[in-house]
Amino acid sequence: MRFFVPTLGFFTLFALPASAIDSAALAAGTSLSFLALGFAVGLAHALDADHVAAVATMMEKNDSRRGLILRGTAWGLGHTLSLFVVCSVVLMLGLTISGTVESLLELTVGIMIAGLGLRVLWKLRRERIHIHAHAHDGKRHVHAHSHAGDPDSHNAALHRHDHTARAMLPTLGVGLIHGAAGSAGLLVLVVATAPSMAQAMFAFVVFGVGSMVGMTLLTAAASYPLGRIHRGATWMRTSLALSIGGLACLVGGGVVFDSLHGLGVMGL
Repeated sequence: MRFFVPTLGFFTLFALPASAIDSAALAAGTSLSFLALGFAVGLAHALDADHVAAVATMMEKNDSRRGLILRGTAWGLGHTLSLFVVCSVVLMLGLTISGTVESLLELTVGIMIAGLGLRVLWKLRRERIHIHAHAHDGKRHVHAHSHAGDPDSHNAALHRHDHTARAMLPTLGVGLIHGAAGSAGLLVLVVATAPSMAQAMFAFVVFGVGSMVGMTLLTAAASYPLGRIHRGATWMRTSLALSIGGLACLVGGGVVFDSLHGLGVMGL
């Protein structure tokens, strides 16, 4: 999405004067700088407000700490895959991503984030939330969840929770959309600085891995307070859901407005 990190690092990476340094040392130094700078830019890129808002809305109340971290990794994986595929195809075919296409992709992301925020608020309204403890594979833990719509009573309802990779697919999909929308900015940045297609391709990979690690670290850090909140009083969980849903709607609405401005819709 938007690159709030200064791009000077990438420019410096490829702009080192060959006449000033021995060629072998230059090659080694450039490779190391390339890896470090590309990774750092991707790491910070993962912390953009729209990324954080989208991932936050995908977190379920019955997620364990491991589940929360996996959601962050799933987003990062989807983000990396779509960035690499879109940027690589455009670069190899000699194409460009127009401003209109970029704005349409951003508009899609904005609508998606706002929709995810509304989904959080809708679930909060519709679900009958409660907490109880039960065991998976002999390990006892607590889940905050709802039986809204269950035909059976609470005691009769089956307490099964999806801890498989399938639960990560929606988050992976969100990451894929985010990556596609962010491809235009990354493509312009890399093409303007990379002296060869091979280095440009490597830049896409390193940047994507950095964004994946960044979101994984963020969700790992957030899993501690979120876990305490989910195990806490009902008002704490409700306040958290309202905050996440409201923030997502606000961020998504802002992205939609900026995208419509870029498209020149209604004279915005």
